[in-house]
Amino acid sequence: MNRYPLWKYVVVGVAMVLALLYTLPNFFGEVPAVQVQPTRSSQKVDTALMQQVEAGLAQAGLKADGLSMDTHSIKARFADTDSQIKAKDVLQTALGPNYTVALNLLPASPQWLTNLGALPMYLGLDLRGGVHFLLQVDMPKALEKSAERYQGDIRTLLREKKVRYAGIDRERATVELRFHDAAIRDEARHAIESAFPELELSDSTRGEEQVLTATLSKPAQVKTQEFALQQNLTTLRNRVNELGVAEPVIQQQGVDRVVVQLPGVQDTAKAKEILGRTATLEIRLVDDEVMQDPARVQAATTGQLPFGDELYYERNGVPVLVKKTVVLTGEYITDAQPGFDNQTSQAAVHVNLDGRGARIFKNVTRENVGKRMAILLIEKGKAEVITAPVIREEIGGGRVQITGMDSPQEASDVALLLRAGALAAPMEIVEERTVGPSMGADNIAKGFHSNIWGFIAVAAFMIFYYRVFGLFSVTALAANGLLLVAILSLLQATLTLPGMAAIALTLGMAIDANVLINERIREELRGGNSPQAAISAGYERAFGTILDSNITTFIAGIALFWLGSGPVRGFAVVLCLGILTSIFSAVTVSRVLVNLTYGRQARLAKLII
Repeated sequence: MNRYPLWKYVVVGVAMVLALLYTLPNFFGEVPAVQVQPTRSSQKVDTALMQQVEAGLAQAGLKADGLSMDTHSIKARFADTDSQIKAKDVLQTALGPNYTVALNLLPASPQWLTNLGALPMYLGLDLRGGVHFLLQVDMPKALEKSAERYQGDIRTLLREKKVRYAGIDRERATVELRFHDAAIRDEARHAIESAFPELELSDSTRGEEQVLTATLSKPAQVKTQEFALQQNLTTLRNRVNELGVAEPVIQQQGVDRVVVQLPGVQDTAKAKEILGRTATLEIRLVDDEVMQDPARVQAATTGQLPFGDELYYERNGVPVLVKKTVVLTGEYITDAQPGFDNQTSQAAVHVNLDGRGARIFKNVTRENVGKRMAILLIEKGKAEVITAPVIREEIGGGRVQITGMDSPQEASDVALLLRAGALAAPMEIVEERTVGPSMGADNIAKGFHSNIWGFIAVAAFMIFYYRVFGLFSVTALAANGLLLVAILSLLQATLTLPGMAAIALTLGMAIDANVLINERIREELRGGNSPQAAISAGYERAFGTILDSNITTFIAGIALFWLGSGPVRGFAVVLCLGILTSIFSAVTVSRVLVNLTYGRQARLAKLII
């Protein structure tokens, strides 16, 4: 009656062993570390850089507890924060400005656990420490950028329609066109209204000139601002994720603000650098006339730039004079993928342009066949000419191939940067908070102690009130805690203070199921059933009530997750997982313990309950 087949005992035993195994990494904490990575995508993380780091630390008399290397960075662990800070200063001086050296925290769990895939949970900002930023998007600048694009598009449109204009200027978010004749102005108005219905046009007269003013309509302004905010969110997520910050929080707040939380980042200056590190693409025409005169090129390198030109350098150090007018920017890019040039088999990046970008690129290449076009990659405020090919023919279809990559890895990095894009509008930090590791450790200690003392209080009551069956209930409750933490670790969930509160609440509610079972067994005994029959009936008849009560709580948890945000959703996730584990532990684990204790006693006289 109260015996399980062997396989059930094995399943429960294996589940408990795995739960213990995957819970263990959370008890080892974190160690201070230094993270080294190149500032430019063209630089590589290899054994040579590892040797430089080792040599720099050895020269300063610092010993790292361990060095590890991945595709993006090299991490050095240290025994204390004093050594960590000294190592950061030493390595930054030794490696120079081409490398970013940042403070970090790494898990201290043994390597054998890591090899088994047993990793600790991520800790939120309130538990791990880190930095919190509130950034404001400069919406007027977003509208100005949009007007700048429309200025170029209108110029191209009027050239295609062969509409003669006296001039086209931009004043902030307004584009102004000047004409010598009202009839030509009306022709231009008709062309612009057909091509860009989102623009509002107004006529005026200035002296002898006819003026046509174009501004974005109110709905278009709102759409532009929403796009700018969403693009900035995407850009920040892509950049922060690529830098390996564990579970960052990047979310919209209000109409024009973004919240960024970077757990584990101790260096505020480096965190700002992470937020500002974006890359974009610019395509400009090379000033071939000046480039054919070595004397003028040499003069440009000394600061005597020709009017309308800017000086940049190719990767081999060759100077290139390009025109200030930007033909295309990364804003027109819809996708960028690494690949190879079909003719030379060299690494390349294949870029797809949107409809407007494809049209602009087609027109520019058609009008400048035989001239050179420079493709500039701008990263961290520095620009370099990736390649400056000669335009052989008109290029249509919106697909552009960028060659000049040193390796397939660099092509992959450049494609990633271009997909991440640039900020659609500047952002300003309006609020900055730093949560120190010591405060996070204090929060962890308080949360841990509250859970432990709560568990002890529940255990004392259950054992006092239900005797041996209370001991079974407490053991099942401990198994529930192990299972919950193990699942959160396997999912690599982010634990915050609300999450710890949800764990405490889950443990408190989980014991209700065992109370129902124990009281049902008591009723069966009082009804005259034998002890074995009372155990069997108690578990079977209490299960329906347990399931009903947990389903209603689970529905409430789903509602919290669906309608809530931030900490509320974290609380809901832990609550829902805790409900699932509590059903398993209260019904199955406690029944296994009861069966092992009483199941083989055919003539059981009494139960200590």
